[in-house]
This record gives sequence, C-alpha cells and structure tokens, in this order.
Amino acid sequence: MALPVFEKNISEDDMDRMVDNATRASNFLKAISHEGRLMILCHLVSGEKSVTELEDLLSARQAAVSQQLSRLRLEGLVTPRREGKTIYYSLSDERPRRILEVVYDLFCAQDSGPRGT
Repeated sequence: MALPVFEKNISEDDMDRMVDNATRASNFLKAISHEGRLMILCHLVSGEKSVTELEDLLSARQAAVSQQLSRLRLEGLVTPRREGKTIYYSLSDERPRRILEVVYDLFCAQDSGPRGT
C-alpha cells in the first residue's frame, strides 16, 4: 500500500481528519512502545490468555502485568473477559497483529538482515 501524497492546499476538514488520525496513531504507538506491553501483545496473538498465564509467560509480577494490561485496555488494544475469578485477555482487533507482523519482519525474522539497518 502506497502512502498518500498531501497537497499544499489541503482543506481544513482534511487537515482536521489528518490531525485526528495522527493523534490516534500516536496513542497507539505509545501504547505498544513499552517492551512489557509489546510482549503481552505478542503472546495474545496466539489467542486469549489469563492474567496468570501472562505472568508465567513473562516471568513478571501480577502488579506489573496488570498495569500494562490496563494501559492496553485503555487504548482499546485488548479486551478483558471474566470467568469466575479469572480474567482473560484477547486482542480487541487486528491492528496489534498487523503491527506485530511488521515488527517481527523488521526485528525478529531470520532474514531481516543486520540489526539496526
């Protein structure tokens, strides 16, 4: 997909939409910019996980995992589901998965080339 080319004489409505989109994108990128939140999203790509499962997968304390899940929930990236005393989380939509695919291709894939390039 090609990025759009913006004209010099952009309308005020188009500029407002552009600013709104930039704000939403910035909030999304801030939410995934923490390694703990990024790791949570990586684990949720394979399916719903309980808070306890995430604690074990991340080797992290419950308080730390809950704090990161709270931020992801606030940004609308994860959805909680309660079953008795257990809370399960899943990705809210395909945005995190799509971004994680790009991040994986750039930083994790075997054929991604030398780090930092």
